[in-house]
Amino acid sequence: MDDAFSFPRNPYLLLTPGPLTTTATVKAAMLRDLCTWDEDYNRLVEEIRREVTALATADPGYTSVLLQGSGTFGVEAVVTTAVSEDGELLVVANGAYGRRIHEIARRGRIPCSLIDCGELAAPDPGRVAAELESRPGVTHVALVHCETTTGMLNPAAAIGRVVKEAGRVFILDAMSSLGGIPFDAAALGADFLVSSANKCIQGVPGFSLVVARRSELEKTRGRARSLSLDLYDQWETMERQGGKWRFTSPTHVVRAFRQALVELKAEGGVAARYARYRENHRLLVEGMEALGFRPLLPHALRSPIITAFHRPEQERYEFSRFYRLLKEKGFVIYPGKVTELETFRIGHIGDVHPADMRRLLTAVEESMFWV
Repeated sequence: MDDAFSFPRNPYLLLTPGPLTTTATVKAAMLRDLCTWDEDYNRLVEEIRREVTALATADPGYTSVLLQGSGTFGVEAVVTTAVSEDGELLVVANGAYGRRIHEIARRGRIPCSLIDCGELAAPDPGRVAAELESRPGVTHVALVHCETTTGMLNPAAAIGRVVKEAGRVFILDAMSSLGGIPFDAAALGADFLVSSANKCIQGVPGFSLVVARRSELEKTRGRARSLSLDLYDQWETMERQGGKWRFTSPTHVVRAFRQALVELKAEGGVAARYARYRENHRLLVEGMEALGFRPLLPHALRSPIITAFHRPEQERYEFSRFYRLLKEKGFVIYPGKVTELETFRIGHIGDVHPADMRRLLTAVEESMFWV
């Protein structure tokens, strides 16, 4: 880093699925102003595109494109660009983010059907196969890899296999898995994979990223239902002009993301980061169970990204007070998002380490005012 700066210590750790706690060096990378037309900046964008593609897959038939906005912007860009006017989308959902994809399609007036698995069950590949067999008009299938509503890691490989055997296009929302869980997009059968700068790669919010099978992306020219979310046009401009974005790009965030990629590599890559996240998760769950908390999901369905817990059964428990007490002790957790059960969630990603989990457990014990 050539931008030395002394940051005040953050008053708390963000134990959320993103935005998340970042390193001082990632934050410091945003201190330089950059011009969107400058060749140094565009070269930086091209480096990021290559590295993101390599993170997602070793298959040479893939490419990547960056897009202004949150991860949902990227999902909407894929859905409203990839599905043609005579196409149809099938969404396999077991949480709020899968249902959001369905809502994106509905708002975009894209024919769409939904396999709703509830919130506590993993998708059944057999059910997806049967649905595709009975609905020949379905051209695309979408799935969330890590559904952070509950913290469930969905069987992307099994669903992808069914989708490809049926000859359909597979869209994978890998928002909370790319960079933190080892996988290969090509092996999963993913034709379009979406993630965000502020998740497991540990950058800051500001842009989404799409890794796509080039042959499928090239088919989408002229399909987009939006100007600013036209994924093909964004990609074609970056290809033709060497990293140039069509509209004003988040230059500071891009530079922070480049530093985050450097730090991911220095940590030992995705495998090492996955090991750290898994250890964070193990310590959290074992410690919370020892304090009397019950995880929402069985062990086999949990991801190393975020864990949902049932609310304590005591009547005196109030999430807002529990949240405030933990924040005062240096930890910010997440409210629940499950529809029918009262829960709260604790993330294990970002610049968070096993020692932080141990400190958190002490803070949780000291904040249990209802016992």
